[in-house]
Amino acid sequence: MFGKILDKPFIFWSVLFTLIPLCLIVFFCFTTSPFGLDQVDYSFSLENLQKVFEPMYMKIMLKSFQLALIATVICLLLGYPLAYKIANTSMKWQQVMVMLVVVPMWMNFLLRTYAWLLILGTNGYFNMFLDFIGLPKIEILFTDAAVVLGMVYNFLPFMVLPIFTVLRKMDNKLVDAARDLGATDSVIFRRIIFPLSIPGIVSGVSMVFMPAASTFVISSLLGGGQYMLIGNLIEEQFMRIGDWHFGSALSIILMVFILISMIIMNKYDSDEGSSGLW
Repeated sequence: MFGKILDKPFIFWSVLFTLIPLCLIVFFCFTTSPFGLDQVDYSFSLENLQKVFEPMYMKIMLKSFQLALIATVICLLLGYPLAYKIANTSMKWQQVMVMLVVVPMWMNFLLRTYAWLLILGTNGYFNMFLDFIGLPKIEILFTDAAVVLGMVYNFLPFMVLPIFTVLRKMDNKLVDAARDLGATDSVIFRRIIFPLSIPGIVSGVSMVFMPAASTFVISSLLGGGQYMLIGNLIEEQFMRIGDWHFGSALSIILMVFILISMIIMNKYDSDEGSSGLW
């Protein structure tokens, strides 16, 4: 009885801020209004969904997924060793290292991204360092590399923390037993540590790929408006053009692609979990 009372605020919150907005997005996606949003004259239409699959918009979507995938892979390559290192240090240093990973997240997301303008600019700190050591300046700002770098910097903690949590909970007796049986470090990692860390990897990939694919702040600032990603396109439809119908269609398609990727990753996670250590 007490539990049913406690879940009422959560249900109210979910309905008000998740279910109702989602229903509105679906409604606008499958309707059209020739007289604008101010006139209540909506009619059913698949025109918005058909427009999404035009070559120009599909190119933008593929570009978004490409950059998000690159950023996710880089986060995994950087985050897994860091999470492994943190998980295998003493409890005292674990707390310090986790704090160092989490502290940047306390700063405003927009300010963190703005900081890279000072670092990567033509006369920024990075080029000042290159000039100091006698190397030519590099134009990184307003390129794909700058956008990916901004994604990696902002979303790397979302990769590190899930993997660290899984590795910390791993039973070290399995590693000790394998080492007693003569297994090398590479075999222990390949047959025990990595399979057991798959759930953390799947969670980290999901938590990095989804915001990276839909971001618009990073691409707007570090891309200089030269790189239109799916997040920028959706923002433009809602905030500037005022075409909520097409913006809703873009949002629905993006959600579908993200849900499909999550289903695939969860299926892979389930297959790995069912196979155990074998």
